[in-house]
Amino acid sequence: MKVFNTMTRQKEEFKPINPNKVNMYVCGPTVYDFFHIGNARTFLVFDTVRRYFEYKGYEVNYIQNFTDIDDKMINRANKEGITVKELGDNFIKEYYQDADGLNIKRATNNPRATEYIDEIIEFVEDLINKGYAYEVDGDVYFSTKKFKEYGKLSGQNLEDLQAGARINVDERKEDPMDFAVWKSEKPGEPSWKSPWGNGRPGWHIECSCMAHNLLGDTIDIHAGGADLVFPHHENEVAQSEARNGKTFANYWMHSAYLNIDNKKMSKSLNNFFTAREILKQYDPEVIRLFMLSAHYRTPLNFSKDLLESAKASLERLYNAIGNLERLQNEVTKIELTGQEDKYKKELDLYKDKYIEKMDDDFNTADAIAVMFDLVRDINSNINADSSKKVVDYALSLIRELGSPLGVLQNSTICDLDEEIEKLVELRQQARKEKNWSLADKIRDDLKEKGIVLEDTPQGVRWKKI
Repeated sequence: MKVFNTMTRQKEEFKPINPNKVNMYVCGPTVYDFFHIGNARTFLVFDTVRRYFEYKGYEVNYIQNFTDIDDKMINRANKEGITVKELGDNFIKEYYQDADGLNIKRATNNPRATEYIDEIIEFVEDLINKGYAYEVDGDVYFSTKKFKEYGKLSGQNLEDLQAGARINVDERKEDPMDFAVWKSEKPGEPSWKSPWGNGRPGWHIECSCMAHNLLGDTIDIHAGGADLVFPHHENEVAQSEARNGKTFANYWMHSAYLNIDNKKMSKSLNNFFTAREILKQYDPEVIRLFMLSAHYRTPLNFSKDLLESAKASLERLYNAIGNLERLQNEVTKIELTGQEDKYKKELDLYKDKYIEKMDDDFNTADAIAVMFDLVRDINSNINADSSKKVVDYALSLIRELGSPLGVLQNSTICDLDEEIEKLVELRQQARKEKNWSLADKIRDDLKEKGIVLEDTPQGVRWKKI
């Protein structure tokens, strides 16, 4: 399996620290609002990475943090007249609702930054004692010049980074690029006691501390959105490796940006959508299929047309599942024929191709294309004359390949099936009696329920849309 490592800017063979185990740290949301669809792409991408590792037999320790103390949270809480903790508690609950709605698996652990204040203080003390951080008037800054490899993740040297950065001028810093690991108390802000006076942690130190405490000095994979490469992840590398003298993460993975109608998503352009808003309009599997239709390192354009295309694609896949589910009840032969045994091996070639694509840096776009090739083959070669065993095998294979992507696990058969079948029979009877108005009404009623009728050589069938 090959993974593109942001640190080395190339694909590398994935070799975990411990055989058959993967430790992943993925930067989670700052819980001051509902997460938007750009965040959703990152969460879905790494949920899929995690699922695929599990599909391959790895035990995954998946950590995704909540940033629950930060400037945005403080401003929002003060504006609403509630505590930062109350704000965080509320939007953590909302996060779970939306993430569950997108079929994102719960993390092994969702640490909150405020649960690690003592550990953060200890981390900062170690940096000061090792000469990598210094205190000024209750603030503690990391000295970027002391860490000789600063800039290695983003691929720039310190001078280039300084020239291109938007830096708040602070004459108390030894260097403009130095960043805060501890911030002194200000009016209206939560604070904790520390050796440097009351204050709160900086953003970057929070993730370094949680990753260290939950996964150790060196972790397999650290991941997040492309916007976090600099300064967040660059600063994590610097402070973590300065403290421990060890590689912080063996592989760095970053998902690309999501644009809206070919424009950068922003509130000023009024093209900013939350995941919850989109979930009200589209099935979560449509959203997942859309998000995974491009390679995770490729910028993705978000538009209604593309979502509708993903919806149609998902329907094609579920149509194949529906056909197989109906055949399970219709076929009369049970055992495989010799030809079908050979055909099963041909179907396995699609699985091999799917794995080949996913092993190549989680190429979900090509893997999905393989799934459509598989479905076309099944639609052409499995029918009412097939055996139940080959029907069962084809259905299980589609579901197996859909599982790492978080799709195609639902059945097209539901509790309403018997009721719908009765309505279909009633409509057929009405047509025989030339009662066209009743037949049309039944058809329209079914359509409102998301059911469409199809005339086939075997009779009238229905499917969900």
